[in-house]
Amino acid sequence: MPQPDHLWKLDIDVGEPTEEDLKKYWAKCREKLGMVPNVIRAVSQNPRKARTFIAMYNELMLGDSGLSKLEREMIAVVVSSANRCYYCLVAHGQAVRQYAGDPQLGEMLVMNYRVADLPARQRAMLDFAWKLTATPFDVGDADRDGLKAHGFTPQDIYDICDVVAFFNMSNRMAHGTEMIPNAEYHAMSR
Repeated sequence: MPQPDHLWKLDIDVGEPTEEDLKKYWAKCREKLGMVPNVIRAVSQNPRKARTFIAMYNELMLGDSGLSKLEREMIAVVVSSANRCYYCLVAHGQAVRQYAGDPQLGEMLVMNYRVADLPARQRAMLDFAWKLTATPFDVGDADRDGLKAHGFTPQDIYDICDVVAFFNMSNRMAHGTEMIPNAEYHAMSR
């Protein structure tokens, strides 16, 4: 099947970066992933914003947290499922497959996380992420207390909210620009 010849619907030329730090980051992406994710290509059209986006993503998804990397990716997928974000479902569905070592889990979370056989703690986390995405005005003390009852600390709850907020923002950017995921994601971690 032919791959779209664009990263997104906006008519902005996104060539190789000229800034040394971004060149190094692109090289690191190619080394670790075998590609530069299209989201990185897209944000790199503005180097200052690219640095901010990359730093925020790396801190949220790879930095120290009481949440595992898998749990953070699970949140990314559930938020993206609620928002029907094609780019993030493909890219972060792959990350769930990779971290879980389970291709089926990645697909379940993309389609309907509720069908996955998850520990009660992760189910509560994903229910909260869905609610905070779909009906944020309905989130209250009972929801946070429910997370605490499953062993989440106040810092963990903050981290859940941080990841949910980041992916709601990213999903909206991907929708607004009609960002296309790299085709390579579809075959990875299967």
